[in-house]
Formats: sequence, structure tokens, C-alpha cells
Amino acid sequence: MLLPSREKTELIEVVRLTDPVVNMASADLIGEDVALWAADEAAEALALMSSIPDDELHRCFMPGWGIRAHGCAGLLFRMAFCFRCHGARLWGPGVPAEQAGLQGFASESPAAVDLLRRFRAAS
Repeated sequence: MLLPSREKTELIEVVRLTDPVVNMASADLIGEDVALWAADEAAEALALMSSIPDDELHRCFMPGWGIRAHGCAGLLFRMAFCFRCHGARLWGPGVPAEQAGLQGFASESPAAVDLLRRFRAAS
């Protein structure tokens, strides 16, 4: 999975998306902030996300989890994950136009399963 500004990320907010439909096109992630990952924990999560293989995007896109990645100057990017349709929406000020939008990921890969486990443990 392609992530922008990975090396600049210092803090990740983990968000449990309570209304997936609103997160399909909103400017922010709408939901309950459940955890903050900083330093090594943030670096591990980003490395895990980067190691998730690409896959074909399916149709539903009803994300249940998301992240807000921050650097020293503020928000870098947001990402919402739908583990059912293998879709991730990426957007924000640090996202190049060619990377913004929906991308497919292998939601049943070991890295994606571990990421979902971490999300669930955070709440």
C-alpha cells in the first residue's frame, strides 16, 4: 500500500468510524478517536500499512476504521479502511493528487489482518 509522508509522520490518531457512509466523501474522519500512536508504535503501524499488498477494489466501501497522520507541522494525511471491500481512501494536505482517492488492498493478507487486530485492540 502506497503511503505519502511516511517518514514525516510522528503521531497517528486511530478513529473508529461510527457512520461509514459519511466518510465516503467527507473532508475529515467522522467517528470516535480511540487511540494515539506515537514514536515507535506509529512507525510500526506505518511499516505494517506499507507492507500490505495491493488488491482489486470491490464495491461497498463502508469503512470502519481510519487514521489521521500528523507530522511536526500538522496534519499530513487521512486514510479510511474498509476491510470488506479491500478499499482504502487516502486524502489530505500531504497527499499528491495522483495518490488521493480509493486504492485496493489485500485485506486478508497477514499485514492487513494484523492492522485490523491493532485497530480493534486500540478500542
